Amino acid sequence: MARISKSQLIQLQKTLKTDEKIGKKFGITRQAVHQLRRKYGIPSNLAKNADRNAKILKTFKSGLSGTAVAKKFGLSISQTYRVINESKKTSKKAKKAKKSGKRK
Repeated sequence: MARISKSQLIQLQKTLKTDEKIGKKFGITRQAVHQLRRKYGIPSNLAKNADRNAKILKTFKSGLSGTAVAKKFGLSISQTYRVINESKKTSKKAKKAKKSGKRK
């Protein structure tokens, strides 16, 4: 396995973002980088997505177009709409579960 220190891995994660890109740089697999992150106790960048998704939804609901939201957050338009649509599905499931709980 490549010798990557904890501080190097944290810095690489900030610049390269994904385990796959870090692995390519060092000639190792994405899974090996993942194992290193777990060994060092470094959370994945994916952990930050929930906060980002909430901000995307709030921005979209405030009236900004999907294209403008995508530019603001540095995402593709399709990814932005995927986040928006998935949040709608999640809220519908929550409402449905709430209703079914009241009937019992």
